[in-house]
Amino acid sequence: MKNKGLLIVLSGPSGVGKGTICEKLVGARDDISVSVSVTTRKPRVIDKEGVTYFFRSRSEFEEMIKANKFLEWAEYSGNYYGTPVELIDEKLERGEDVILEIEVQGALKVLGKRKDALSVFVAPPDEEALYARLRNRGTETEEQIEKRIKAAEEELKHKNKYDYIVVNDVLEDAVVEIERIIKNEKEKDAK
Repeated sequence: MKNKGLLIVLSGPSGVGKGTICEKLVGARDDISVSVSVTTRKPRVIDKEGVTYFFRSRSEFEEMIKANKFLEWAEYSGNYYGTPVELIDEKLERGEDVILEIEVQGALKVLGKRKDALSVFVAPPDEEALYARLRNRGTETEEQIEKRIKAAEEELKHKNKYDYIVVNDVLEDAVVEIERIIKNEKEKDAK
């Protein structure tokens, strides 16, 4: 029988590189996937339904909340984001590792509910680097960037609540460090 998969909560402020790290981790292994969240935010040009997010209206999302369809959900920068619990549990039971790439507010909710979760906070090398990354993405208005910067300042205060903190200064180094953490945790679970 295959061992149960590992639930990995990868979190940190917007713009810190969580998405890029997840792409690298998933690209390196065939037994790991990123949970696809449900959101009410408008799709960006690069978004694909069911791949980057499941896009739903506010009323559809609120119906899902009432039906307990989320492991966690949060409102962030004026939009809802939620992690569909059923899909995650199916993958874990098949022995697949699942990464939840979520904002801090949602991550803290998951960590309160799921003691089996491995938590990794991805931190910027410094606040200036984070601000530059947000501005250089070119995907948000200045007002949205300012909201994300204020949110990031609050989120950074919670980093010590995680099992591990990984500084994303050099992307490849951060990916290698997270791969090592996952490997070590899986070896601990196997004993």
